[in-house]
Amino acid sequence: MSRISACLAAFICLFVVGARAVASPPPLVNEPLTAVPAHPYDESADAHADVAQAIARAAATHKYIMLDFGGNWCPDCRVTAGVLAMSGVRDWVDKNFVVVMIDAGRMNKNLDIAQTYDVRIKAVPTIVILDAQSHMLNAGNPTALSDARTMTPQAIVDTLSGWIGHPG
Repeated sequence: MSRISACLAAFICLFVVGARAVASPPPLVNEPLTAVPAHPYDESADAHADVAQAIARAAATHKYIMLDFGGNWCPDCRVTAGVLAMSGVRDWVDKNFVVVMIDAGRMNKNLDIAQTYDVRIKAVPTIVILDAQSHMLNAGNPTALSDARTMTPQAIVDTLSGWIGHPG
């Protein structure tokens, strides 16, 4: 009986430790954003192909998918991209997400991709978070970062983390 209890305890311990490794907590961002990329969105990219590749990679790696709809003209989009590129944040994003930066033009380009998930682009950035099976996780407010320039880097990270169920 004690062998069974010991095995069960070991299994539970491995399960809990494994779950924690998968559930990566968000980083603490103690530094201010000092630079934003000028052109985070590739205006000539084939967004449909990029999304298809991201879905395949996410399924193979068990990561979330982040579809970031925006434009290079948008200050809030560039702030969001700048926060995602910060060293500690970038590591966390790479561990948890397959990211696709989708050029939405002046909210007139690649809109059909968003409509696939019942999202209408009314403001940018619009972020669609999908699980590895392509189910949308943040349907309630995909435009939560559309005022990113008034948010701290930590608030942006906490928003992303909250969408994947890992509160900060």
